[in-house]
This record gives sequence, C-alpha cells and structure tokens, in this order.
Amino acid sequence: MKVMVLGAGVVGVTSAWYLHQQGFEVEVIDRQPGPALEASFANAGGICPGFAGPWASPGMLLKAFRWLFVAQAPLKWRPALSPAQWQWLWRFARNCRLDAYRANKSRMQRIAHYSQQCLHQLRNELGLDYAQSSLGVLQLFGDEQELAMAHHASQVLTQFGVNHRLVDRQAVTQIEPALSQADAPLSGGLYLPDDEAGDCALFTRQLAALLQQRGVRFHFNTPIERLRASDDHRRVTGVATAGGELTADAVVVALGCASVPLLRQVGIRLPIYPVKGYSVTLPIADDAAAPRVCVMYEHHKVMITRLGNQLRAAGIAEISDFSTRTDAKKSAFVASVAQRLFPGAGDYQTVARWCGLRPMTPDGPGYVGATPVAGLFLACGQGSNGWTQAAGVGRIVADVIAGRTPDIDLNGLTLAHR
Repeated sequence: MKVMVLGAGVVGVTSAWYLHQQGFEVEVIDRQPGPALEASFANAGGICPGFAGPWASPGMLLKAFRWLFVAQAPLKWRPALSPAQWQWLWRFARNCRLDAYRANKSRMQRIAHYSQQCLHQLRNELGLDYAQSSLGVLQLFGDEQELAMAHHASQVLTQFGVNHRLVDRQAVTQIEPALSQADAPLSGGLYLPDDEAGDCALFTRQLAALLQQRGVRFHFNTPIERLRASDDHRRVTGVATAGGELTADAVVVALGCASVPLLRQVGIRLPIYPVKGYSVTLPIADDAAAPRVCVMYEHHKVMITRLGNQLRAAGIAEISDFSTRTDAKKSAFVASVAQRLFPGAGDYQTVARWCGLRPMTPDGPGYVGATPVAGLFLACGQGSNGWTQAAGVGRIVADVIAGRTPDIDLNGLTLAHR
C-alpha cells in the first residue's frame, strides 16, 4: 500500500517515519528544496507538554484588547478583509469560555505527553542528536502581579498532573545561573522540569535523511496544485503537481496553513489560520553567560533557547495574513528581550532573522486521523505545538491508516469529534 505525505515539515516527516516503520511504501512531497524549510525551520525550540494548552482562555479577550494599545505587545492584530480571519476570531472568542478551555487543554495535554514519549523512543532508537536539552522550561515573571497570577496557573497544572514548582527570584538564578546577570525585572518563576527543548529543523533533517537511506522518496521543489479525487469527492487517489500527477492509496495532508485551500477542494473546511511568529538566532559568545534551561519571559512571551552553540529567541503572535516577510523592528524587539535577560551570552550584532506561520486552530487542538473522504488523512493545525506534538501525531496517523487502535483517546482531536 502506497501512502503519500504532503509536507516535509516536522509533522510530515515524523508521519512518514512511522508509516515506513509500519511497512507502507511512502513518498513525501514538498514545494521547498528540502525538509523543514517553512514553519519548522527556526521555531522557538521548546518541547513543552506541560505548557501545552489553547491560547483561547478565560481572560484572553481582555488581554488582547489591552495589547492593541501597547507598542511592544506579544499579540498583534492586523485586520484583513478575509472572511476566514473574522470567522477564526469569532470561533476563538467562543472558545475563551472556561468549559471550552478546560476541554481543549485536556486534549492538548493528552497528545503532547504521548508525543514526548514517542519522541524519546525515536531518539533512543535512532541515536538522534538535535541539540536537545532535558533540563526543563522556566517561565519567568517580571513583577508581583504576574507572579500572583502564576498561582492560578499552578493550580491548573496541578489539576492536569503536570510536574512543576513555583519559585522565587533566588531559586530562579539557582535553576538558571546565567540569569544572575539579567538586566530585566524578575520576581520569580514557574519551573517545569519535565519539559525540554531541541532544534526542530535539525531533527527533521536527520529523520528525513534516514528515511531517504531506507528508500523513501522525497519530491522536493514540487508544488501541489490539487488533490486527485473521484467525481463525487468521496475518494482521493493522489495529487496533481506542477510536474505531473502522482498516485497513492492514501494521502496524508501535513501542509500547515497550506492544508486549508487544498482540503477545500474536496469539501473539507478546516478553521486553520496563520499566526505569524518571529525568531532570531545568533552565535553564543560566552558559554557561561548563555542559558542551559529553556526560558520563557512571560511579560513579553518571548522564549529563549540554547541550541548547541547558538542562542534562539522567539516570540510575537501576529494575526494578519499569509506573508512571511520579516519585520526588522519586531525581530529587533525579540532580540532585545534575550539581550536583557542574557546580556553577555551572544553576539547580538550578528543575528539571523526569521518569521514563520503557525497553523492555528481557534480552539487549540490540531487535526489528526481520518476524514469522510476515503484515502484522505489529516496531520495539520498543531499551531505553536507542532514540535511538541509531532511525534505523537505521526504515530497516530500511521496507526489509523494501518487499521490499528491508537494508544491514546482521540476524542476532540479528529475531524469527526469537532
């Protein structure tokens, strides 16, 4: 049985790996010249099952309104004439209810923790080295008000069984000594020792190389024009590309934001919308001054991660359009947060700027598994949790196509359950 995976990002490549492991003939198609060159390329690097949860939450609408009037707010909104943007925002607002938040967080926690187990198994089995760190993630608070709100966050984490602890400023510098040189206000932190970090693009490239060695064919530089479907759209049999038609017994759509127009061709309408994020990557100049723990500065929602001999800072959520043009001011702001926290860590004059599109759903969870169209399967919409959830999503897709019962409950994660 031949399975075609559309998309060579981290979700697509991990799906291809598990499909190959289950004995399928697998091919991967991507419009880019190599793997992990879009949303997987330079994300924050955090693998954070403990933090996994929807952006739509109680109190978020008020925060978002206030941020509209703050120049350096973590959330930016550029209104567009696109009906898709307004529909997405409306559904996002509806999911800010407490009951919806709890249900969606539970679903995201379920798949995130499962995915971490799958990732560890993959890493150990294959001996992968993707600049990973297993020292936890430290959420930093800048003032007493933020620290007070962290007590509520701690209660939620306790309810979901997440290993964590609230710490004061002194403990923050014990967990991450490099913060003793910080030129930014620090009142305390929330430490999740079981979360981790790693270079998503490096992982994806390594896994893709192993697949190629095992005979999996990658069609790079191959834009996908449409799905090959029966006249009644009840079955998909491959894709039409700029280079011709390719046939398959099953197709997995793992194209991030680009999944939406393709799936619409067969009557599947997913509420996935791009939310742009920015990152900067720079060489580490002083090893002792650079962090070893992945940190998230809550006030600006910027994550700083050591990836081998490089430092990466990532943040900002911009709801606008499908453009991937970088904004020098936003990139400079993200870099400035890292510099204030770790002033001597890196060469802040030599930064590689990047921005990517998070494929976000309004309720939080992505889509995985079967569709009403025979031969068509989903692995898309994981948003800012794509790296965290990739291994689990890939394993689930392979199990579903193989007719096996997945290891976790898929309620709330599939198209049928939404």
